[in-house]
Amino acid sequence: MKFTTSYTLKQIAEIIGSDYVGADDFPVSGMNEIHVVEEGDIVFVDHPKYYDKALTCKATTILINKKVDCPEGKSLLISEDPFNDFNKLTQFFRPFEKSEKSISTSAKIGQNTVVQPNVYIGNNVSIGKNCLIHANVSIYDGCIIGDNVIIHSGTILGSDAFYYKNRPKGFDKLKSGGNVVLKNNVEIGSGCTVDKGVTGSTIIGEGTKLDNQVQVGHDTSIGKKCLIAAQCGIAGVVIIEDEVTLWGQVGVTSAITIGKGAIVLAQTGISKSIEGGKTYFGSPVEEARKKLKQLADVKKIPSILEKLKQQ
Repeated sequence: MKFTTSYTLKQIAEIIGSDYVGADDFPVSGMNEIHVVEEGDIVFVDHPKYYDKALTCKATTILINKKVDCPEGKSLLISEDPFNDFNKLTQFFRPFEKSEKSISTSAKIGQNTVVQPNVYIGNNVSIGKNCLIHANVSIYDGCIIGDNVIIHSGTILGSDAFYYKNRPKGFDKLKSGGNVVLKNNVEIGSGCTVDKGVTGSTIIGEGTKLDNQVQVGHDTSIGKKCLIAAQCGIAGVVIIEDEVTLWGQVGVTSAITIGKGAIVLAQTGISKSIEGGKTYFGSPVEEARKKLKQLADVKKIPSILEKLKQQ
């Protein structure tokens, strides 16, 4: 999330009521989740396991719950509860805006785009030309949709990220201030759910097609000309490169990369990054030919055991 104008470190500290390390006028231009931060951003960290990663990432302001040496060229915001203070910043810069109509007056809808009955289009949504939005689609605030896009009934774009902190009193939710971006010529099937980014964008690239009942997590980026078959579940902060095919019921864990042109066979569980240009199968995932050979070998075990008994 980039701010509409640059703030100073002192101004940010005043918003959340925290101490800080750095010059009063140290510039802050945005805030982001650690996997997608850029120079000028704030990132939060509240666990010692991730201190080094946060302090050395691209973000230049670190919201942290420990007094540490400040890296050169960066600044610190010292907080007792960085998770909660990050939520305060999201609420300040991207507050919830109540909708007054099914199609917001601030929404922009391009020429020759057809919007069927019972569609909800939120505040500041942008939809391009020659699109078809079928009945009962919900498009949350700030989503950006390109030209020639088709979205089938029951799909929801821009629901909140599935991101919680486990506290003694229960799960504390990280507020979502990002959006969803669909590039030109995308088609989304019925009953799909695409979560908005925590502070950035969840992106589906040009020409990509999603079948029915596909879940795409927050801050995931899907490339061009991908095919995602029914009932796939893709977690947050995944990078799917161009021309990838995921067949039915593939599950993808968070923060991994699927290389260009990879083909993943049905019911595979992807728990690590995989190279492009290969075909994969199984859980844990392996190259399909190798995995299928293993399964064939497993079928031989009963006959092997029977022969051993007869000896």
